Amino acid sequence: MNDFVEALRVQRWDDHRYYHHSRINQSLHLVSAISFLFAYVIVLKDPAIAALIGWLMAMTSRQTGHFFFEPRDYDVVNHASHEYKEEIKVGYNLRRKVVLMAIWAVSPLPLYFDPTYFGIFSPHVGAAEFVRHVAQIWLVVGVGGLLFRTAQLFFLKDMQTALVWATKILTDPFHDIKLYRRAPLFLLRGEWIDQAIGADMYTEEPDEVPRAT
Repeated sequence: MNDFVEALRVQRWDDHRYYHHSRINQSLHLVSAISFLFAYVIVLKDPAIAALIGWLMAMTSRQTGHFFFEPRDYDVVNHASHEYKEEIKVGYNLRRKVVLMAIWAVSPLPLYFDPTYFGIFSPHVGAAEFVRHVAQIWLVVGVGGLLFRTAQLFFLKDMQTALVWATKILTDPFHDIKLYRRAPLFLLRGEWIDQAIGADMYTEEPDEVPRAT
């Protein structure tokens, strides 16, 4: 259990120090985290609405921060190029995220040609039911994306790496609120880049931070 907790701490710290330099990105992650927690609350009552919140609010704000605001130049703090960080990324790097987001975007298209979606649904009646069917498709895409990468890591790495990553993804909303709750305040003060990355200010940082694998 101690090894699992330590591995989770390392994955979290590597994710933060490599991919969250921008205060705008951090602020968008705060919005995403709050949205995800709201989705968590209602998922058992209405999974379709939770999926809409998760994809349209939480995921879009999260990935907007990564794709448009995070620096891509050489990381002098961590002595790593963008290419190196992409190569060692445990979960979804930007290339994999493009694939995942593309699947998310095109997954509802068959509904236009086949309202039963290959026999899964009864034909929708009205816009509200159509949106609910789209939400259900997106729910499957989200769960499938989590399970697919977890299985990949099991075969590419090991069981612990896979389970640690899955745990990290599911608990990221809680952790992001803790880590980035002050990011909007720093933005208001005119700080665009987190100057503390690399400093020993986060309790999540291991005493000796190994390279991500």
